[in-house]
Amino acid sequence: MTSPAPALRVYPTDEELLTGVLAPYKPHCTYLKSADVTPLPDGLARAQAVFAIQESCYIDDTGHLNSVEVNIAYNQLMYYLVAKSVRERLLTGFEDWTLEDFWRHQLPDILIARFSSSFRRPVDPRDFTGEMEFRSVTRRAPGGSGGPFLHARTAFRFQDARGGRCDGEVTLAFVNVP
Repeated sequence: MTSPAPALRVYPTDEELLTGVLAPYKPHCTYLKSADVTPLPDGLARAQAVFAIQESCYIDDTGHLNSVEVNIAYNQLMYYLVAKSVRERLLTGFEDWTLEDFWRHQLPDILIARFSSSFRRPVDPRDFTGEMEFRSVTRRAPGGSGGPFLHARTAFRFQDARGGRCDGEVTLAFVNVP
């Protein structure tokens, strides 16, 4: 008889860290309300989150989550997952980062290299959940004038209580890393 696998530790929402992560956003564009972070094997991590968009930041109410809001929600969750992973030393590639490094890199040096999403059913933007995970993080050192960077593959899913769903994959580049 084999023993069950040990339960993974879950880091509940750190309200102070979440406030800092969302500080660059306009008040009406802070969609992420809470996020629990779980370390995964091989130095990767996942977050499960709650979102609410009371009013779109750029368009009249469409009645459903749209691609612009998906991108904003993804960014907020990704920033929080990276910040929490840095604080707790969870994510490979970020072992030498401090929170000060994260704050310095958050806006200018974390780039979306590729973003794809698929809407399965409309998602209610006023009350939905999401999850994202890092699937890989590798350090790359291209030739030429570009310096080393971290290349990360991620995946996400947003859903609501009525079966609405949007899935996607995002490739990130963390540039100007030490």
